[in-house]
Amino acid sequence: MPFTRTLPTNWRRTDALVAVALAFVGALMGYATVVAGVTYNDADDARLLVLSAVLLAAPMAWYRRFPIIVAPLVSLLYMVLGYTIGLEVNSAQVVLYLSFYAVGAWEDHRRRSYWVRVGIIAAMAIWLLVETVRGFTAPETGEMGVSAYFAFLFMQWTINLVFFGAGWFFGERAWKSAKEREELDAAYAQISEQQQVIAQHATESERMRIARELHDTVAHHVTVMGVQAAAARRVLDRDIDRAQEQLRGVETSSRQAVQELQAMVHTLRDSEVEQDSLPGVDGLEDLVKQARHAGQRVRYNIVDAENSPSPDLSPSVELTVYRVVQESLSNARKHAGPTANVSVTLRYLTGGIEVDVSDDGWGEGAPKSKNNGTGMGLQGMEERVTAVGGTFESGPKTRGGWLVRAEVPASSSLRVNQ
Repeated sequence: MPFTRTLPTNWRRTDALVAVALAFVGALMGYATVVAGVTYNDADDARLLVLSAVLLAAPMAWYRRFPIIVAPLVSLLYMVLGYTIGLEVNSAQVVLYLSFYAVGAWEDHRRRSYWVRVGIIAAMAIWLLVETVRGFTAPETGEMGVSAYFAFLFMQWTINLVFFGAGWFFGERAWKSAKEREELDAAYAQISEQQQVIAQHATESERMRIARELHDTVAHHVTVMGVQAAAARRVLDRDIDRAQEQLRGVETSSRQAVQELQAMVHTLRDSEVEQDSLPGVDGLEDLVKQARHAGQRVRYNIVDAENSPSPDLSPSVELTVYRVVQESLSNARKHAGPTANVSVTLRYLTGGIEVDVSDDGWGEGAPKSKNNGTGMGLQGMEERVTAVGGTFESGPKTRGGWLVRAEVPASSSLRVNQ
């Protein structure tokens, strides 16, 4: 679809004010030239110069609406008034330039715009050529001298060349700028529409995802609470101790459900969570293998606590550990370089688990601060670890490279906000 430059809503008032301003300045300049005695073509009647200024500026009230009509009309008036009642050249040239510029800047039909400007330039060139030839026979030429007259002609032709060249150049530039702005506005509108569609789809997908996560994370605790509450109700009259024990189980299950729910909120924002199941510690070996297949040099170690069995980890804790290792390997790949050595160490503690991911950073240089790049990866890891009641630290090592360390309890230890 061809580009059409749209006039502003207040173009009538603006163009009328431009025409009035040009007429007023032209009238003042005409009167001033008469008083100063520097009139063009011996035009010494101030009233006629004021009239010519008004006549020349009047068409400018529509110079943007009808540029291909206004520009030739102004050029014709410029030549006719110069031969008849006279005109003030300086202000008249401003009117001539603005009308010529408007053809390039505001005419939608570009082929017509081109030929109208070519016609104006040709007409002005012929008029200047006629004046050049006529000047040879003028009495004042002999008084001026041939060399001085040719110097004067050189100035006139150069000024006109620059004058119309600038009008053509800046008119075309204004048109192209307006076209580029319209294309940018159209692209922005299209992007906004796409963002709305994407946001709507993301919202629908997130609803389905939350429903599945809620079922997988909370359903077990709710079921247990229901069974324990029913058992407490049955024995409440004849066995108070057993009923209290069942109610304590309900209390514990409710707290665990709330803790799992709070931890789940932090993991829901991860678009890589699978619909069927959440990744855990058992998937770390496969994650390391994937990193190795991608070209990373990764060493994976598991350290068990001495004289203590490995703790049972909650799904949210396993998911957190998995995501910390995953994001750390990704950061090492981006910042430490392809030749860096990466070490992943998993330690089973008495009451929890600790994971270290470090690199030597000699490939392309490890990041120097948390804010290197976007910083969202480190921030996201810290939020995950904090969500399950753990501690998180990251930073450069003394001998080069980067270290990420997270320690989390075996089960979520978040406190419910009262």
